[in-house]
Amino acid sequence: MGQEEAVAANGTGTGVGRGRPHAVVMPYPLQGHVIPAVHLALRLAERGFAVTFINTESVHHQIGAGGDIFAGVRARGGGTTTEELDVRYELVSDGFPLGFDRSLNHDQFMEGVLHVLPAHVEDLLRRRVVVDPATTCLVVDTFFVWPATLARKLGVPYVSFWTEPALIFNLYYHMDLLTKHGHFKCKDPRKDTITYIPGVASIEPSELMSYLQDTDTTSVVHRIIFRAFDEARRADYVLCNTVEELEPSTIAALRADRPFYAVGPIFPAGFARSAVATSMWPESDDCSRWLGAQPPGSVLYISFGSYAHVTKQELREIAGGVLASGARFLWVMRPDIVSSDDPRPLPEGFAEAAAAAGRGLVVQWCCQVEVLSHPAVAAFLTHCGWNSVLESVWAGVPMLCFPLLTDQLTNRRLVVREWGAGVSIGDRGAVHADEVRARIQGIMAGEHGLKLRDQVRKLRATLEAAVAPGGSSRRNFDDFVDELKRKLKDAS
Repeated sequence: MGQEEAVAANGTGTGVGRGRPHAVVMPYPLQGHVIPAVHLALRLAERGFAVTFINTESVHHQIGAGGDIFAGVRARGGGTTTEELDVRYELVSDGFPLGFDRSLNHDQFMEGVLHVLPAHVEDLLRRRVVVDPATTCLVVDTFFVWPATLARKLGVPYVSFWTEPALIFNLYYHMDLLTKHGHFKCKDPRKDTITYIPGVASIEPSELMSYLQDTDTTSVVHRIIFRAFDEARRADYVLCNTVEELEPSTIAALRADRPFYAVGPIFPAGFARSAVATSMWPESDDCSRWLGAQPPGSVLYISFGSYAHVTKQELREIAGGVLASGARFLWVMRPDIVSSDDPRPLPEGFAEAAAAAGRGLVVQWCCQVEVLSHPAVAAFLTHCGWNSVLESVWAGVPMLCFPLLTDQLTNRRLVVREWGAGVSIGDRGAVHADEVRARIQGIMAGEHGLKLRDQVRKLRATLEAAVAPGGSSRRNFDDFVDELKRKLKDAS
């Protein structure tokens, strides 16, 4: 029995139950996209939707959760209701065998996402999932290149789910303006401040996403971005994992163009370990035990996320700064952080020396919300992935920012320049041990660190207010659900 058949055999298969509106939710096949999509799916189920969640077979295999990742939460019910949640789980092939190394062969994998995956998704939707188009909508990651086109073919609404800040969406949405003014798609882009994007008073070219700083725009990722935002322009609604009070002018500008709902932060219930398996890396059991033995506010947490890579030279400089700082640290080190072919990228003897001194632990992966919530953790050296930024703010932990690619450079702008919730420790190819040491010492024990913590606490209060009853994100989600249900009811 194949994986898809095994999932169907667990009772999640075809059909839409009890006349509910039906939301088909599909995340982009990367860790940072899967996590918020899972918890958005649960929110929709709690609001009365029958939900079909589609994962790629590869992501499902990496999660290693058996047949159905929603089995436990479905049986218990969730959120504010005791009724069993109507969540089905489906798998689709991305066109590559499970043993294919998608990290090592990134561009080939992305070509498959661009050209092969859409046909597999359409076949699955037509064959098993979209039984009644009149009650169904697609809630699909914005980065896919097919949702609006396929939604029109099937006769269903398309809800574009954006997992990054509204600022990033807005910049991609206005690539035509960046091109017109010479800041994008030219051999020698302008370096002056950008002041013409609606809802963005100003932004430096160096703060744009890495793909908008590239002079070669023919890569497979660029082709995906261009097609994805052609599709996003035809979305019926856009849901964004952000908070209105954090990005008011940008969200107002986007909302003037189409229905745009800021509904974040989207976290697991209680900001605790997710009841649905979403981790694509095996988690270490050592983290909580080690953290429990450390003094309060003494540990620097370090993680560069689930996807991006660093160079060995960058790691050497950062590791040197971490050791020289004297700080205790918990460092999450994916085996492929440099390359799948180099599973031990830290300087030789680094982890052993730190462990022998009793001040450092290196692990392959951890439950990040649990680590950030631990009272021993004082700061977070992060790649500035959006999930990590939101989680760090919610936990009240200031950030040391070392962005690696894509949205992370622009996220750093939000964290450092706009919110005052962190500091930069350098850039790609320009990070130095002395600066890393000084920044760590400043944030862990200096007066600047106290100011940063105070600012992060204020930001946390903003997030908490947004998701509380009557808060902006709660109201926006309620408005979205009501509007979508009306649309589906009118269609039926």
